[in-house]
Amino acid sequence: MAPEKMVMMANQIAGFFHTQPGDDQAAKVADHLNDFWAPKMRGQLIDHVEAGGAGLDPLVIEAIGMVRQPA
Repeated sequence: MAPEKMVMMANQIAGFFHTQPGDDQAAKVADHLNDFWAPKMRGQLIDHVEAGGAGLDPLVIEAIGMVRQPA
């Protein structure tokens, strides 16, 4: 997937969870990514964050530690 599209999609997820009450928004972002993103997509996102995370919402970067690594 193109990095720009991946960033846009991840930021849309973060944007939704920013509006939700509570202090566990990062965990909810991670849960969504784990439940609905294919392992390859999660791997690409993790790689992007490890390379600096350009363009990503800080909530996605916070959530990345809770995202399952692909096998």
